[in-house]
This record gives sequence, structure tokens and C-alpha cells, in this order.
Amino acid sequence: MNSPALKAIDPAGPVSSAFRAPPQNIDAEKALLGAIMMNNRTFERVSDFLLPEHFSDPVNARVYESCVRLIEQGHQANPVTLKTYLERDEQIVAAGGMKYIAALAGSVVNIINAGDYGKLIYDLFLRRQLIALGDDMVNDAFDVVPDDTGLAQIEKSEQRLFDLASTGAFEGGFQTFERALAEALNLAEAAHRREGALAGVTTGLIDLDRKLGGMHKSDLIILAGRPSMGKTALATTIAFNAAEYFHTTENAEDRGKTVAFFSLEMSSEQLATRILSERAKISSHEIRTGKLSNDDFAKLVGASQELEVMPLFIDDTPAVTVSAIRTRCRRLARTARKGAADPAASSLGLIVIDYLQLIAPNRGERSENRVQEISAITRGLKALAKELNVPVMALSQLSRAVELREDKRPQLADLRESGTIEQDSDVVMFVYREQYYLERAEPQPKPDESDERFNERFSKWRANCDRVHNIADVLVAKQRHGPIGNVKLHFEPNFTYFSDHIDSSIVGDNVS
Repeated sequence: MNSPALKAIDPAGPVSSAFRAPPQNIDAEKALLGAIMMNNRTFERVSDFLLPEHFSDPVNARVYESCVRLIEQGHQANPVTLKTYLERDEQIVAAGGMKYIAALAGSVVNIINAGDYGKLIYDLFLRRQLIALGDDMVNDAFDVVPDDTGLAQIEKSEQRLFDLASTGAFEGGFQTFERALAEALNLAEAAHRREGALAGVTTGLIDLDRKLGGMHKSDLIILAGRPSMGKTALATTIAFNAAEYFHTTENAEDRGKTVAFFSLEMSSEQLATRILSERAKISSHEIRTGKLSNDDFAKLVGASQELEVMPLFIDDTPAVTVSAIRTRCRRLARTARKGAADPAASSLGLIVIDYLQLIAPNRGERSENRVQEISAITRGLKALAKELNVPVMALSQLSRAVELREDKRPQLADLRESGTIEQDSDVVMFVYREQYYLERAEPQPKPDESDERFNERFSKWRANCDRVHNIADVLVAKQRHGPIGNVKLHFEPNFTYFSDHIDSSIVGDNVS
């Protein structure tokens, strides 16, 4: 009888699929071990990626582990030398003892395919791990815990997938110097064709671009400063300038790319207000308080219509983790690029994070030592930059040590939890505005001080304030691939934006 009811409970039906054996190839494992024992140099073909835990048979894993230990100590790995390590091993004894080892050595046909055997063993290991990960995902989804949301589970699963894909892969390793030279020449040729144009993503600030050569792919850029120096304002200016470039450029490689801005301190509305204020040339304070004339409001509407097409995406989730940042950036990078030469290529051009110390550690990485947590975060951001092949700019706070010095110009040692930040970054820049400190150091009359002496001090202070009025310094303190030095910018506090600095003395000389 072929009724649907009988088919539904057929033992040979879908229920049996739950008992499928995990993917494995014992013959390939035995063949590889036999090849290694026949010629220890065979181990060099798999040593970069193959580990004992990649073997499905624990007996074979134990034999491989012993071979690795002997070879790395400079000894021969063969049935004779392995006997010392394995003859009393319970797993080996249960499998047949040294007869099993001898059978492995005698079962090899040739050693030519040893590398392929190793890759097959590793590939099957990955498949078993994927099955285990899938089971964990299903079990976690059924186990409803208030603190473990669905989105958190997705991010955790994507993190595990990324870890699985990035550890032990056999595609890496050495390449010939000839190939490296060819790639270097290709870069030089591309730079030559640009005829002085930037190699990296533009900041929109001419002097800063000249110093950096643009923001380069896979670089981790740290932008640091004390509160009120303008870190967020500069980062917002750079992010918007890059987005505008991606929207308007004729370069097919860059056109249509996007900028991801993670704002852990300010809301997306506050960031948008800053950009709108700069574009419409209306004070952000007046926008927030509603002190706008009809003409001003019309300017705001016009500016918003210009800005809404910019490929700038803001995520203002507080206390986001590096894992979540990676997940969301991958999603954004997968979106199609309109007008690009290769629409399937990554659509991500720049990542900005404001700021580093507000990033939460990943689950399981929390430590009582904040320096260790920051170390893990900076390593994760550098790995993100390399994985997605985009520049990552992360803002950072400075320690209070700056305020204790007479010279307030920041130094690398002033980075909070500085060791790992300085080590993992490719570029470190400091924002410094002398005007901020001078305005708070207005001289006051001293006891028994003459008016003439006080007026002299006051005039000198006023002259210094005029000298640095609306001037900001970007101090490039570290650059792995270029020069360090100081870049002057113009800072407009009413509109909270940075622009190129024009030296009035040079302009006056040219006019005269």
C-alpha cells in the first residue's frame, strides 16, 4: 500500500538522514601518515595548515601528533622511533599496537599525492565543524534566553564562521620574490598612470592627503585627541568628503562605494545635524534650538536634498562589539555597486569608528585588565581592515597626562592603553588646537603687578590667540609607509567642520 500516511512514517525516509556519518576519509589519513613515515620531508607539504585535531580518527591523530613532535625536534619519524612514544598508548594498543603503525607505513603507495591528502583531510574537518556549528545554531535558537537575542546569535555564528574560515587555511604561505616584485611594479605603474593622484581614499583635505597619500586599503588609522579638540568633527568631515568622492568620481573602481560610520558616542541625528550645519552654513546650535529664519530653513531643506544621495551609512548602536562591526560591514560590502566596473566587487570604501574605547569586548573576551581588552579590540580592527581591504579609521581618547604638561601637544605615549594601539596601527594622528588652551589661560592681574606689566602680558596673550584663531594642527606621529609631521587645518567652531588652511601671510605676499 502506498498511502501518504505510511510514507510519512517510513523508517527509510527522512528520519534516517539524522544518522548519517560525518564526512571523513580514513584511507586518506592512513595514506598521509604512511607517506610521512616513508619520507619525513613529506610533512613539509602539510605542516602549514594540518593539525592533529583535523583527523577524524583519534588514533591517526595521535600518530600524526607524535610524528610532528619527532620531526620538529630534528628526529626521524618512523615505526622504530614512534615505538618509544606509542607502544604504551591506550588508543594505539586498542587499535592493534605497533602492528597498526607498521601497517600504516606499509600501506602507502607513493608520496606524490601527500599534499592532496592533507588538503582533503582539512576540508573534511571543516565540513564536520560546519555541521557542529549548524547543530549549535539550532540548539541556541531553541534555547530562548533573554540576554541572548536572535541578532546576538547571528553575530556569534558569523564570528565562528569567520574564525573557521581564517584559521589554518592552506592558501597562504610563502610566495616567490619574483611574484612580489611583479606586484610592486604593478602598483608603481598604477601610481605612474595616476600622474600624482592619490593612491588611497581621499580625506578631502589637500595638505593631509599630501602627507598621507590618502587613506590606504587595509590600514588601521588612529585619530586621537583630548576632549573638545575636534576628533569627531574631523572624522565626520573626512567621512563626508570620502562619501562625496565615491558619489561623484569618474573612477570606475571607486564609484558607488560607501562609507560606514559607527557612532558609539553620538546619535545618527546629531551627526547628520553636524553635516547639515556645515553644508548649509548655519550654526548647529541654532538648528538644535530652532532659531531659524524662513530663509535659513529653506537653505536647510536645499542642503538636505543634496546630502540625502551621499553613500554614507551611520550605525549609532551603543557598546557594539568588534564582531558586530565586522558582521555589519560584511553585509554592507556585499551590496551591489551601481555604476561600478565590477558590480559584484565590495561596495565598502571606508570604515570610521567613534570611538575605540567605547567598543565592547566580544563575548568570552572580557577581562579585568582593560589594556588586554583594548589589545583584542585593536587586533580585531586591524584584521577587519585586512579582511575587507578597506581603510579603518578609529578615534581614540588620550590620557590626562597631556593636561599635566606645559606643552599640551600630544605624543604617542599619551594614547590611553597606548601600547597595543600604537603597535597595531599603521597611522596615528593627533588633533590639537592651541586656541582651546589659550582661551582658558587668559591672564589675570597679579598682586603688586603694575598695570604696564599686566597690559604687556595681556597683549602678548591676545596676539597669541589671534595667531592660532580657528587653526588646528593634525600631528601625524606615526605612518608606517610615509613621513610624519604637522598639517595645519582651518577649524570653524560654529559649523564644527575642518577645511584646508590658507596661510594669510603667503596669500598677502602673492597679492603684493
